[in-house]
Amino acid sequence: MAHDTLLDELDRKILSILSRNARKPFLEVARECGVSGAAIHQRVQRLTKSGVIKGSEFTFDPKKLGFQTLAYIGIYLENSVMFNKVVQQLKNIMEITECHYTTGQYAVFVKVYAQNNEHLKNIIADKIQSIEGVSRTETFISLEELFHHHIPVSE
Repeated sequence: MAHDTLLDELDRKILSILSRNARKPFLEVARECGVSGAAIHQRVQRLTKSGVIKGSEFTFDPKKLGFQTLAYIGIYLENSVMFNKVVQQLKNIMEITECHYTTGQYAVFVKVYAQNNEHLKNIIADKIQSIEGVSRTETFISLEELFHHHIPVSE
């Protein structure tokens, strides 16, 4: 299945079900879809091979793992030619869980989990701002995540 090929009704139904519960057994998905378990397995393999499904993962509660502070950091670069080198260095900072190339005032926008505000300060000062090519940063601390959605998949 090429990425530009439209998904059929069964593909969309499978994706919709799995987006609500990725751990749902294929046999239960099959019952909801009115097809065999083997058909679901084949469809999921095809969707994975084509890149529509990019994997499955467990999500963890950061606070229960000791990460009390969530922040978003906009990163300004000294020069745009430094972009790739800066991103490669950011990959090595394990507290950064997302990194985006953005339009607007920042060259890069990252999501960071820290144990507390002091840990966040150290990540910014000792890890991010020490990268050659980073001119400055702007930090936004999230007080609370109000909701989180997956991309809607219409059936």
